[in-house]
Amino acid sequence: MPFKKKNQYQLSVFAILLVIAILLYSVRIYSIQVVNAEKYTDKNNGAASVRTAVLKAPRGEILDCYGRQIAINRDGYNVVFNKAYVKDNFNDVILTLVKLFEDAGANWKDELPIESTAPYGFKEGESTDKLISKFELAHYATAENCFDAMVEKYKLEDYSPDEQRKIMGVRYSMDIADFSISYPYTFAEDISTELMRKISESGFLLSGVSVEVVPFREYTDTSLAVNLIGSVGPIYAEDWEEYKAKGYSYNDKVGKSGIEKWGEEYLRGTDGEITYCIDNVGKIISSEVTKEPVAGKTIMLTLDKKIQRSAQDSIEKTVKELKSKGGTATAGAAVAVHIDSGKVICAANYPTYDSATIGEKYDSLVNDPSKPLTDRAFQGVYPIGSTIKPIVAVAALENGVYNNGETIRCVHKYTLFKDYQPSCMDTHGSISLNYALAKSCNYFFFELGRRLGATKLTDYYKQFGLGVATGVEVNDAKGILLEPKSDGGGDTLQIAIGQLNAFTPLQLANYAATLANGGTHYKASLIDKIVSYDISTVYDEIKPEVKNTVSISDATIAAVKEGMLSVTEDGTGRAALGDYPIKVGGKTGTAQVTGKADHSVFIAFAPFDNPEIAISVVLEHGSSGYSAGSIVRDILDAYFFADYNATADTVPFTVLE
Repeated sequence: MPFKKKNQYQLSVFAILLVIAILLYSVRIYSIQVVNAEKYTDKNNGAASVRTAVLKAPRGEILDCYGRQIAINRDGYNVVFNKAYVKDNFNDVILTLVKLFEDAGANWKDELPIESTAPYGFKEGESTDKLISKFELAHYATAENCFDAMVEKYKLEDYSPDEQRKIMGVRYSMDIADFSISYPYTFAEDISTELMRKISESGFLLSGVSVEVVPFREYTDTSLAVNLIGSVGPIYAEDWEEYKAKGYSYNDKVGKSGIEKWGEEYLRGTDGEITYCIDNVGKIISSEVTKEPVAGKTIMLTLDKKIQRSAQDSIEKTVKELKSKGGTATAGAAVAVHIDSGKVICAANYPTYDSATIGEKYDSLVNDPSKPLTDRAFQGVYPIGSTIKPIVAVAALENGVYNNGETIRCVHKYTLFKDYQPSCMDTHGSISLNYALAKSCNYFFFELGRRLGATKLTDYYKQFGLGVATGVEVNDAKGILLEPKSDGGGDTLQIAIGQLNAFTPLQLANYAATLANGGTHYKASLIDKIVSYDISTVYDEIKPEVKNTVSISDATIAAVKEGMLSVTEDGTGRAALGDYPIKVGGKTGTAQVTGKADHSVFIAFAPFDNPEIAISVVLEHGSSGYSAGSIVRDILDAYFFADYNATADTVPFTVLE
């Protein structure tokens, strides 16, 4: 009996201890699974590792001042390798994909500097330093040495030489693009819909390959303001480290020129991320978009798309008409700016090019003697002839060397200097400033130039922005403004009629605007505002920036502008603008070119009483100043009498076609 009681006691103790143990374990489990669940839960869902990949953001668009599309995005198809899904048959997948492209006659990326056909020598003109360095070969390594090294590294021994070259071309391109889970590799861009379908149909043979819908840059008018808008292109190998440090992917497109380059920081979007959870054997457990991509900002330009088109068409038409009549005109440029802001309304060139075909025609364009790739409006530097004379008149009146109403007698030949005795185009007799501007009397301005001196003239040219950087956002030329060595002699006479120095059409238009508004010289600008991708939010509105103010009295402005009105009403510009329904101030110019026909130059502003727009036109070898007048007229027509009312047609946050 005592023994039995002892056993019962022991069993009772054991049972109590067991219950206590169970309770302790239960409390612990409850603590882990409930109280501290977040702390102890495997945040990677059992994954051995987590990797992120980039989701590309759309590039911001470029619009004109009314929201009309210039550079936009369209959807296209890219073929992409995603390393997270690549299997052991990697080389076979590449070969299968290459065969599909060959059958379709399509191109894919291959940056290997070895010829694609036997005997597989180095490509002429391409650097091999990166290739040789990558495989740690001697600097004198041959193409064969490199080929053999890649066969070994990429395990290509079981393939034919032709197949080896195709596979290694892709594998090498992947390597230099840092191909990884974080950096998918773009095998080909913007493929056809038909090829996309064939790849999709062969998906079971193409592990790791996907066809992605991505935004592609498209220009709504591929010949409109192409020099200014610029282009986008791939990141060059030599620039990769710089762009990589800024967060770019190797396959990204960046602005290469023009507004596309200037606005890269705005146009570039913020890429998103997709996160992959991967197990110990490299299999993807799950994927999730952890950061949505944000589209880039949109740039609204100061350009008016329809006026830009009108100006381009007018220059082309005028040059061709002059040629058909036996003329010598070869090219031209025209710029229009807002009087009270310096904002560029149009900047036209002829000849120009088509951005859609520049890749295939680049060599012929570079070698074309008419230089269609040159931005004549911003970078063409021309002697401007008699269009300089209004500044000379301002300087003479403001410095008291000429009194308005005074007459100067033109006797054709100017003989005050022994070393240089130029002649006027006519013998005008005793004339005043108004008549001298209207008829463009060289003798009159020889005399004003002599009275002022070259130093004073040069100072005024600078004040009006000639020979001075305009500040515009894209590349432009500073022009040629000679610093005078003395205030007398033939050089002074020549610079008083627009010779020796040379300036851009943009500088000319900005000078005309400065004169028309009474002396406020604005920084030239192509940017109106920076807005959100859907243009619903304005981030930055560019305000006019004053570079300097020319001190001009009201009396001087009135006298000079009246003379410029006489130019268009009964002077050298009458043929083009004498019957124009709006009063226009202008000045023609004929700039001498050694051994060739003279350039035709014209500046203008309108309306005369309350100016809004200033224009400059240069026709290369157009012979006479009034030849450019028809282009001025066409631009004025587009600005004042277009068959639409742009402001009335504009609805906030909408885009005009």
